[in-house]
Amino acid sequence: MYVRKSFFMLMMLLFFVTTGAAQQITKEELRFLTSSWKGERYRDGRPKIPDSLLLRAERIGFDDAWTILRNAGYYNQFEDGWKAIRENEVFAGRAVTAAYMPRRPDIEDAILERGHEKGLKGSTNAWPIELLQKGDVYVADGFGKVAGGTLIGQTLGTTIFQRTGKGVVFDAGARDFDGLADIKGFNAFVRDFHPSFLEESMLMGLNTPIRIGKAIVLPGDLVLCNKEGVLFIPAHLAEEVIVTAEFIQLRDAFGKDRIQAGKYSVGQIDNQWDDPIKLDFLNWLKEQEDRVRLTKKQLDQLMEKRTW
Repeated sequence: MYVRKSFFMLMMLLFFVTTGAAQQITKEELRFLTSSWKGERYRDGRPKIPDSLLLRAERIGFDDAWTILRNAGYYNQFEDGWKAIRENEVFAGRAVTAAYMPRRPDIEDAILERGHEKGLKGSTNAWPIELLQKGDVYVADGFGKVAGGTLIGQTLGTTIFQRTGKGVVFDAGARDFDGLADIKGFNAFVRDFHPSFLEESMLMGLNTPIRIGKAIVLPGDLVLCNKEGVLFIPAHLAEEVIVTAEFIQLRDAFGKDRIQAGKYSVGQIDNQWDDPIKLDFLNWLKEQEDRVRLTKKQLDQLMEKRTW
């Protein structure tokens, strides 16, 4: 059973990577897999979440975002157990994905030959970097390999940061911790750091659906990283998750403010609000212009959904 399953998965992956250029699935296939996204796309079909939402995502509550996704039925979007360069720094971006497998010489030779014919240079672990743009996060399934599974060091890390201004998430390793840490603003969430070079790994999929531990990731997903772990938010849910999480932050801030002022008890705030508290909340929002990033329309919609 395991052999048949592995063979089927390999054949499906080979189908994806042979229908596109240099291990990349076709634009049509990517649009199909992300058909719930109705916004702007890159030329290759990858969803393009607006830059403004990326900035807002870095300010929302991580636990709130996780809960919102689960309430929407998305249970397989979080993975923990990372080593990070800067674990206390939050970063968010759009996923560019890559899938690696243990090296098999005949397949690797064919992949390299085709890639070089199409103008790609060097080894395959550099190819995903060529796709990166500002705001992207390079997400790689390196099948958990650390020793000999170091997908980047300082040189590639520098190139990635110059292209994206962000970082990486690898179910694999990275080398040259000190060199990577010297790249101001760069961050990496990996399984571990190791001094070895990359060996016996080959690129089998580029901008394909991948698995990162317990989570599924599609190209264009919103990648949100903090010390708790990594959350992969489907592109079509990014705005809803961010807006709802912002509303929760405002509601919680109001509750804390009013409890500290002695105006309401914890029981009043922690249960359904009566009309006077609702009105007080709306008036309080008018005084928080610097904190409210929601539009009036978004706020009205959330107020209607709120069960209080």
